[in-house]
Order: sequence, then C-alpha cells, then structure tokens
Amino acid sequence: MDTRFTEEELGFQAEVRQFFADILDEELLSKLHGAEASANLKDGMIEYQHRLNERGWMAPGWPVEYGGQDWSMTQHFIFNAERGKVGAPAPIPFGVTMVAPVIYSYGSDEQKAHFLPRILNSDDWWCQGYSEPGAGSDLASLACKAELDSSGSNYVVNGSKIWTSFAQAADWIFCLVRTDNSGRKQEGISFLLIDMKSPGVTVRPINTIDGFHHLNEVFFEDVKVPVENRIGEEGKGWTYAKSLLVHERLSIAEVAESKRNLEQLRELARAEVNGGTSLLQDPAFERRLAEVEIDLMALEFTELRVLASAAEGNMPGPESSLLKLQGTDIQQAIQELRMDVAGYYSQTLQGELNAAQLGHDFADFAQKQYFRGRASSIYGGSDEVQKNVTAKHVLGL
Repeated sequence: MDTRFTEEELGFQAEVRQFFADILDEELLSKLHGAEASANLKDGMIEYQHRLNERGWMAPGWPVEYGGQDWSMTQHFIFNAERGKVGAPAPIPFGVTMVAPVIYSYGSDEQKAHFLPRILNSDDWWCQGYSEPGAGSDLASLACKAELDSSGSNYVVNGSKIWTSFAQAADWIFCLVRTDNSGRKQEGISFLLIDMKSPGVTVRPINTIDGFHHLNEVFFEDVKVPVENRIGEEGKGWTYAKSLLVHERLSIAEVAESKRNLEQLRELARAEVNGGTSLLQDPAFERRLAEVEIDLMALEFTELRVLASAAEGNMPGPESSLLKLQGTDIQQAIQELRMDVAGYYSQTLQGELNAAQLGHDFADFAQKQYFRGRASSIYGGSDEVQKNVTAKHVLGL
C-alpha cells in the first residue's frame, strides 16, 4: 500500500484543514468539549452538524444520490484524520451512521424522501432501541413485542429498552421488536421507526459513575406505530440490524480520536515532572506509550484496508469485529495512561474540593473518561462476542 498522498490529495487535505479552522470557533468548541458540554451537547452538536451539512460533508459516506460525497478511500481517511487532529467530533452516529444506511438500503421511497434529508439537516435526533434487560449481547433474545391492531394499520408496541444513549433528547428511536414467536428467534424480529413523542413512551435516566447523563431506559406501553414506519419486510429486522452493527463497530474504532488523545497525552507527560525529569523520559512510561502508538498504527492500516475494500463495493465482515476489539483496547490503554499522568489527583472525587482545585486541571476529566471507557468493551457487542465472531469467521474455529 502506497501511503504517500498525491498533489490532489494534499490539496484536499489543505481544504479540509481550512474548513475546520473556519467553523470551530471558541464558542462552539466550548459547547462541544467545555464544562457546559453535558448540558448543551445537543445544541452544540446541531450547530456543528449544520455547518458540516452546509459544506456537504455531514455524511460523506452516503451514496451521492442521497447527499454523500464521491470520495476516494484516501479522501475519507484524510477527512477523519484532520477532523480528529483538531478535536472536531464525528456527527452523533445514531442517525447519520446507523439508521440512515438501513433506510437508504432497505427503506421505501417515501421513508428515504422523508427521513434522509431530516437526518442530514439535524432536524431529527435519533437513538437506538436494541438492548433489553434480558437481551444484550444475545440480542436475538429480545422480548419487546409489536402486534398489529384490529385495523391492521398500526403496530402496538409493549416492552422496554435499556442503555439507550441520549434518549432524553431524541425525537425518534429505531427499534428491534418481536413480531413473531413461531420460528427461530432471529426470524421473528422487525425493524420499526418510533416517534419518541408517541403516547406511552417513557424515558428514565440511568445515572453512571462518570457523572454524565447519556444512558437511559425506554419503556413502551401500548405505543401505536404506523405500519409504514416499518423498514422492509416484517420479520426481516435481524438482517437489517446486522448491517447496522457493522457500521456501528467501524465507527467505534475511533482511530482519529485516539490519535489526537495520544498526542495530548504525550504533551501532558512532557509537562509532568517525575523524580526531576519529564515523565515522558521515564523508560517504563515511554515503553507503554510506544506500545499503544504501535498498536494504533496497526489499527489505522487495518482500517485503511477495510475502507479500500468498501470502496470496491465489498461489505465489511469480521474485520469490523477486529477494529472494534482493538479500537476499544487502545482507547482504554490511553485512558489508563492519562490517569497515571494525573497520579494521586486522578483519585479525587467530585465535591466541594474537586480535582481542579487540588491538582492537575485535567485530572477530573481523566477520571471521568476512565470510568466511562470501561463500557467501551461492552457496548456495540461485547469483547467476548467479537472474539467469538473472529474465531469463527477468521480462524475457522
């Protein structure tokens, strides 16, 4: 693989770099990453996504006819690399990366015409209704039920979903529901789009150790969903769900974000004095940092191979599990190293005396990222499940 950019690609890199320099002012960065980000995340993300959409770069991976870009694999790589360097987030994935590919691949013309432009323009904020209290990694065991009413024009949905990210701010939820119990459990699942304002939908927060409200339980009690909000055929939802999970696991790898976090970690370690010298010069720390960087380089090249294959029209297979596995391992390794740089101050709990008052101003952030990062080896398919996929489809075990 030739990793040198052509003159045209270097020009595109400069264009992307200038674009992010133009749109990321201090006010927007504060909304996305600052102290008030938790409270204003939706407003900040919508403002940011509007700027992406105005440039036509909200969903470059979509087919061109639906608003995507006819970019090469290298251009996609450059875009994400430059985005990651400046701390610009990827769009919230539930609409643009997860449900949209299902809609434009399997949805009706009416569904495409209605939902896709609204996703591009951030008019609708989506959340994902997959996991249930008794169906997490074994997703096909879900029990949330949808039955046709007497008119045959609506499904009546009863059940619950859990670990639903940002459901408190969502306008719509895409759900896997059970419409048939007569055959194999995978064959009785359908894919529904549900308006979160529908009577009978209740959202309850799940308080997590990182102090950031992003997870919820969602309850459905006799919720009416029009049949035209079903994607594709009844009972084929498992097929659609599997294609969505591939897109989710590719994005979970977060190569661009990890590269930026690694550079920030290096600067923090350079400024930290340990025994009279920079922590960055400590042999043990330096070795650990180098190991993570090598793993990240390997992951980046693996991602490039997957993108190259996708550019030729191939659907990612078990490679998405490999990217997800290694990506989350690297994220957690960086979080642990950041905690080590903060030292004792990383153990300070929130309260009247917080980490910023007692020591490093990044220690509280390090702690919250570390706590939140423990879940990355569970969501999107647990590590154990991804290892089973790899063993079966890659190693043939």
